[in-house]
Amino acid sequence: MRRLGAVATVLGVCALLLLGPGGARADSPITLNRTGQITDKVGALGSRQPEVAAALAKLDASKRIQLFVAYVNGFSGQNPEDWAHTTAQRNGLGQNDVLLAVATHDRQYAVSADQSVGFTQSQLNEVNTVAIEPALRRNDWAGAAIGAANGYQAVLSGQPVRTPVIVPGPADPGGTTSGTSALWVPVAAVGAAAVAGVMLFSRRRRAAAAAGPPAAGGQPLAPPQVPLTELDAQARHSLVQTDDAVRTSQEELGFASAQFGDEAAQPFTEALDFAKGELTAAFRLRQQLDDAFPEDEATRRRMLDEILTRCAAANARLDTEADAFDRLRALEANAPQAVEQAETAIGALAARTGAAEQTVQALLRQYPDTAVDPVHSYPGEAGQRLDFARGSLTQARQALTGGDSSGAAVFVRAAEGALDQAGTLVDAVSRREQELEQSAARLLESIAETEADLAEARGMIEAAPPGAQNGDLPGRTARVEQVLADVRREQAAGRFDPISALRRLEEADGVLDEALTGARERTAGDQRARALLDQALLTAGSEVAAAQDVIATHRGAVGSQARTRLAEAERRLQQARAAGPGDAVAALAQAQQADALAREAQRLAQQDVGGFDPYGGGGYGGGGRGRGGGGMGGAVLGGIILGGMLGGGRGGGMGGGFGGGMGGPGPGSFGGGGTRGRMGGGGRF
Repeated sequence: MRRLGAVATVLGVCALLLLGPGGARADSPITLNRTGQITDKVGALGSRQPEVAAALAKLDASKRIQLFVAYVNGFSGQNPEDWAHTTAQRNGLGQNDVLLAVATHDRQYAVSADQSVGFTQSQLNEVNTVAIEPALRRNDWAGAAIGAANGYQAVLSGQPVRTPVIVPGPADPGGTTSGTSALWVPVAAVGAAAVAGVMLFSRRRRAAAAAGPPAAGGQPLAPPQVPLTELDAQARHSLVQTDDAVRTSQEELGFASAQFGDEAAQPFTEALDFAKGELTAAFRLRQQLDDAFPEDEATRRRMLDEILTRCAAANARLDTEADAFDRLRALEANAPQAVEQAETAIGALAARTGAAEQTVQALLRQYPDTAVDPVHSYPGEAGQRLDFARGSLTQARQALTGGDSSGAAVFVRAAEGALDQAGTLVDAVSRREQELEQSAARLLESIAETEADLAEARGMIEAAPPGAQNGDLPGRTARVEQVLADVRREQAAGRFDPISALRRLEEADGVLDEALTGARERTAGDQRARALLDQALLTAGSEVAAAQDVIATHRGAVGSQARTRLAEAERRLQQARAAGPGDAVAALAQAQQADALAREAQRLAQQDVGGFDPYGGGGYGGGGRGRGGGGMGGAVLGGIILGGMLGGGRGGGMGGGFGGGMGGPGPGSFGGGGTRGRMGGGGRF
């Protein structure tokens, strides 16, 4: 009993120190209620909780926005916004989720919203000022949540925000009366709880001793694990977020390097290289998880955890340079000059877009539709980006006229991102034209080489003694003969796809070559593999570049599968090029894998694009100018601005700008998704 009394006394003193004069404790970032949108740790809502739930449900039903509200005593001394952002991220809140956190004892509040939620920072501030703060100042805890829900619905509907009807409540629902006169209550409670806790511990220890050693060797039970399906979804989302951050960071770094030189951009280049390395490793793990060889649950969990860890490291490294990059570009100060430069670029790109349209029409006359499909819609999409850039520059000029240099910088960034994508789309058309010409020329050589291999194979079959085993050489020979006949028939028809024809000959002849290798000298085998490698690298490089373009310019729609296949295709193509001088046979295999993976990446990306609709009513389809005025649809599809602000699109989409992994109504800036992913507000009331 003396031990129990001592423990109770010590814990009681600790309670005095922790509770302090006001008797209220602070809360670290918390786990939100998993069965609803209300987390009330202090009893602030009381009997009015159904009113709040109804307001939240109405917002969700009408605008598909989930507002989560959390009432705690305090924010543990943290900045309110940081506390809210951390809680939002820890609980997996997404692009259509908003968190309102209120510290009733500390009289602080904060809002955390994804930048793609559909309203702007200024609109969020308006809701804070008009609908939330007036209720909080008069202790109307329920009214603040109701006002927030109604306020967000108003701004999304283009209606004015209104102050809720105020119903004052208790000043500090989670606290106690301040001063020493009331301290005996918490001290006695804590002391009693301590005595009961120690007695319960002793009782459980005696019971455990009687039952034998614990099953886990005396180790405490591990906390419950995140379900594997949820962990897998988190990993896929994180890959998309991080890939967007890296892609948009690379674009923004290109602008900075062109303006200030490579030396000034070196610290940011190093940050980007690190992020790329972590992302590449994460995609490699994802590819292993997606292959035909399933891992056991423990291995799969470990790999998913590593994906999340590497993505977090990539974002964090970009975040460390975010402020310095903003200072380097200083778009707010240089917005007038940036507007002029962008306007000049629009003129040049408009002429190139017209030429690209003419090139596409010429290609369609010379080649079948399948040969031109990868770039068929690109001139129209480039026109979308130019329309959006023009509109953004108009808004930038208006902002400058009104003295809003910060707003002008946002619109300039959006215009720059659109112009960069327009250039990529136009360049892709020119590259496709060159690839088709090169493949047509290389096809003539490939046909001659294939005929030589066929002659050799036929000779071996004819020279074999009666009853000799030729393995599968006759079957492979017949297959190559059929492919060659198909290619010649397509040539005779006048319009054929030389890239496809070259790939089919390469694949069939490569299989035949395997059967011939045993009968050849090693040197001759290497020479043949090297000849096949040249055309394999040509087709693989073409398909990888095409996949890069479709994902880079449609990343508002493309999910993790297409990005994973592209990352693996890039890795294998790099290995093929590196191995080629020393081991043509191994390099050939890598190039063929790269080609197949890149085509799969394109298929998956086009599938995502086909089902994408930023306006909520059918697939985008990838062609034309879309339904968005001023190129808005193309800007959303390209990830320059987010589909969420228009009510549709891929969940968890990202935006443009260096490192702006989560993006928003305008492009982000240098940094990972952690620092630029959410907008917020709040303070004291």
